[in-house]
Amino acid sequence: MESRIEVLSTVKIQYSSDLYKIVDALNRTLKQKDLMFGLALDREDQSKAIFTIYRT
Repeated sequence: MESRIEVLSTVKIQYSSDLYKIVDALNRTLKQKDLMFGLALDREDQSKAIFTIYRT
């Protein structure tokens, strides 16, 4: 069985130390809808974060 992850949207935002709480809440709430959310620091600008929405 092949697992396929599709990127639906990506946005660069100002980093805040509490952003992970939003991503965690979204992942817990919407995993039944086959959605997954990711958060990563921008490699070029550590004051920015990259928020990504995936369909699993």
